[in-house]
Amino acid sequence: MRFVSLLPLALLWASAAAQSCDQRLVTGTFQTGEGGEAEAVLIEDGVFSYVGAVDRVPVSVPERCVVALPEDAVALPGLTDGHVHLLGVGLREMTLNLEGTTSIEDLQDRVREAASETRGVLVGRGWIETGWPEGRMPLASDLDAVVGDRPVILTRADGHAAVVNTAALRGAGIDAGTIDPEGGRIVRDAEGRATGLLIDRAQDLVEGLVPPLTERRRREALETGAALYASRGWTGVHDMSVDPADLAVLRDLARRGRLPLRVASYVVPEGLAALDGPSCDETGRACVAGVKAYVDGALGSRGALLFEPYADEPGTSGLQLINKEEAEALYAEAARKGLQVATHAIGDQGNALVLDWYEDVMPDGARWRIEHAQIVRPQDIPRFSRLGVIASMQPSHAIGDLDFAPDRLGDARLDGAYAWASMQGTGAVVVGGSDAPVEQGDPRIELYAATERKALDGHAGPDWRPREAVSPRAALRMFTYAPAYALGQEETRGRIAPGFAADLSVFTGDPFGGPEEAEALFTMVGGELAAGSLPGGTSR
Repeated sequence: MRFVSLLPLALLWASAAAQSCDQRLVTGTFQTGEGGEAEAVLIEDGVFSYVGAVDRVPVSVPERCVVALPEDAVALPGLTDGHVHLLGVGLREMTLNLEGTTSIEDLQDRVREAASETRGVLVGRGWIETGWPEGRMPLASDLDAVVGDRPVILTRADGHAAVVNTAALRGAGIDAGTIDPEGGRIVRDAEGRATGLLIDRAQDLVEGLVPPLTERRRREALETGAALYASRGWTGVHDMSVDPADLAVLRDLARRGRLPLRVASYVVPEGLAALDGPSCDETGRACVAGVKAYVDGALGSRGALLFEPYADEPGTSGLQLINKEEAEALYAEAARKGLQVATHAIGDQGNALVLDWYEDVMPDGARWRIEHAQIVRPQDIPRFSRLGVIASMQPSHAIGDLDFAPDRLGDARLDGAYAWASMQGTGAVVVGGSDAPVEQGDPRIELYAATERKALDGHAGPDWRPREAVSPRAALRMFTYAPAYALGQEETRGRIAPGFAADLSVFTGDPFGGPEEAEALFTMVGGELAAGSLPGGTSR
C-alpha cells in the first residue's frame, strides 16, 4: 500500500533576486506550439514580450535575470490536462492506492496490509482487472477472505464500478431483493445473490457507509493533487465533476499562493443552481467554466451505452444514466447562465444521443464538449466539427484499453474507437486529457500514447488502428491550444508567442518518448516558477 504526503508547491520565486527581475530572459530550445522553434523568450508582467532568436532579444537583461536551459531540455507551451478529477488524484495518494495491482491475490495482499494499519471502513481505488491471470473482476468473497469484520469498498480505476465485501453489502442493506437503481446495476450470481460488484449508480448504495470528507481532508487532497500535477509538468487542468465544496477551497488555495496550476472547474449537476455564470478569482487560477453531466458508464465495466450488445457479454448494451428531458433541462439552465456544458459519453449510442441533444439546444458558438468521445460511429465523427462540438479525449485510454477493447466491442466498432486523427481530420477541436485518477495523469504518457498508439512496452495488438495516431505537433496542440480554445482563451494561452501568458512546461529529454525518455524539469505559470528547479539553483 502506498500513502504519499506531498508538500505544497509555492508559486513565488524563491529568491529576492528572482523577485526583483522586471524582465526575465529564458534561453534554450522552445517548441512554440505553432510548428516552429525559438531560442529565447522574454517574460514581462506574466506574458511573453519577445519570442525568437537569442541574438535579437530587443533589450539587455541583467545576468541574474537570465535562465539558460540545459542542452537536452525542451520548453513546451504550458501543458493543460483537459480532463482530470483533481480531488480524486489527491485522494488516490492519501488512501489505499490500488494502481498497478496485478492479480486478485495481489489485491488481497494490499487490502490485508491496509486493514492492519487502519480502522473503520476501508476505502481504496485504482484496480483494473483486464490483465489479471484470473481473467475476472474481484468479488465480495475475495475480499471476505481477508477482511470480514468491517466494510471494504474498492473502486475500479475508471470510477464506474466498485467491489465491496459482504459486510458492506449488509451495511447498505443490499440483498437478493434489492432492485437495481436507475442508471446502475447490482451484479448477481446465477441464484440472484449480489456478488459484491456494483456498476455505476449502484455504487451510491454504499456511499452512506463512508464518512463524508471533512473540509481539512478536502483541502489536503486538492493541495496534494495540485502539487503532484505541477511536479509532473502540467500548468493547468480542466477539473471535472467538481463538488461545489471544492470551489471555495480552490479559491482560498489560489489566494494564499498554494495553487500551482490554472484550474477550470466543471461542477456536478447538483452544483449548477448555485452558480451565476462563469467566474475566476482575482489570481486567475481558480475558475468555474461549466457543468459536467453523464449519459453512460465506462467500457471496462460494460456501462458504456452501445447500439449493439457487447461482443463479450451479449446480454447487455450498457447503461443510460440520463434521459433527453433531464439532459435538456440541465443544458438549458447552463445556457441561460453562459456556462459551458461537458457531457460524458463513451459508447457509440451515448455519443450519438449527446450529439442529437446538443444539435437541438446548443447556442451558436457555445463550444460545448463531449467528454471521452471514445466509441463513435464513423458517420457521427464529422458531426463534431459540423456542430462545433469539442471532442475531449484521453490518449492513455487507448493504450490502457487495447488488451480488452477488441473483445468488448468486436473488430468493426474499433473503426470509430479512440479516433483522434479522424476527429482532427474533419476539423473538430480535440482536447487532450488523462482522466486521472482513472489513468496516471502523466503528460509524458499522454503525448506518447497520442503519437505512438502503443502500450508503454511497445505492443499494440494485431490492428489497433495505427492510422489514428497523430503527429507530435498535433498531439501538442491537444494539450495546449485546444484546452485554451475550449475556454475561449486561444488568443492569450496555449502558445509561446508575444502577448500570450508565460506558461511553460520544461522537460529534459524527449517528452513524446514516454516516461523513460524525459523528466519534468520545471513549470512556469504566468512567468512564476510553479514547480521544479531552475538551472542555477532556484527551486520549488
